[in-house]
Amino acid sequence: MAERKKLLLRLDPQVYDAVAKWAADDLRSVNAQIEFALRLALRQAGRPPRLGAAGDSGTPTDSGDAAEAPED
Repeated sequence: MAERKKLLLRLDPQVYDAVAKWAADDLRSVNAQIEFALRLALRQAGRPPRLGAAGDSGTPTDSGDAAEAPED
């Protein structure tokens, strides 16, 4: 598996608090919740990660992707 990308992300404290609460509700880490939200946004925008891209197997990960809500 390819090495995961590291990224410094600056967030408004209120946004962080909201993401942290969402993560706790979904039993995920804040990092996993941010990745979940980004993947959800990418799918909704019609730009899902390509299969076989670095670190993307196209299958749910231990970060809890399988517990996501169905798409509209």
